[in-house]
Amino acid sequence: MTFLRRAVLAFQFLTRLPTPQLDDFVDEDLTRSAPYFPLVGCVIGAAIAAPLWLFGQRPWLAALAALILWVWITGALHLDGLGDVADGFGAAHRSPERFLEVLHDPHLGVFGVVAVVLQLITKLVLLAELAQNDLVWALVIIPAWARWATLVWSRTVPPLHTGLGMAERFAWQIPWIAIIVWILVLGGLSLWLAPMLLLAVGFAAAISFYWRRRLGGITGDCIGASTEVTESLLLIAVIAGTMVV
Repeated sequence: MTFLRRAVLAFQFLTRLPTPQLDDFVDEDLTRSAPYFPLVGCVIGAAIAAPLWLFGQRPWLAALAALILWVWITGALHLDGLGDVADGFGAAHRSPERFLEVLHDPHLGVFGVVAVVLQLITKLVLLAELAQNDLVWALVIIPAWARWATLVWSRTVPPLHTGLGMAERFAWQIPWIAIIVWILVLGGLSLWLAPMLLLAVGFAAAISFYWRRRLGGITGDCIGASTEVTESLLLIAVIAGTMVV
């Protein structure tokens, strides 16, 4: 029951998929559910790979269906973070204090709108490319790798401020054993489906270094933005792998 409870909480936090309702929720439960995030990513990946497989003969239609499904399942959770971070960088002028101030503004500015639109266009084009080759099922583990990376960032980059955000709840509380086990699982699947996805480990490390150097910490919005960037980078990596071959 502990496994099921934590898995359900992970799905509730990261998706809009229907799940059983749980009583007596406490904040610690969400932290304990974090190691199941890559599992949620696999389910998301399988769902968005299905349209590419079913309508592969019409790649743009398949890509549009997959993208809409991707946004719906995740509730645009990470896109929201991407937009907020883009606005923050656009207005912060390298000031962490100003960056946090902009993040707290509920309104989306020009920088955020442009970032979200460009990200959606990027994913649409990359999904259409993916639909035209035999690596559609590599998409199953791309969201899984991106959600594995959230564990790495939460574990290796200190929260930028104290509060109740995702970065603050998970900071330093995710067991390394969970991160390592998922490396082995996703690494094995990557070797089978698309070896280029092993670059996810390097992407996660590079983004962790970036946040430490740029801001000295991380927030939930930063994690969301980084998730979106990682997913796009992995899509590009898979497609680049087909070009090399």
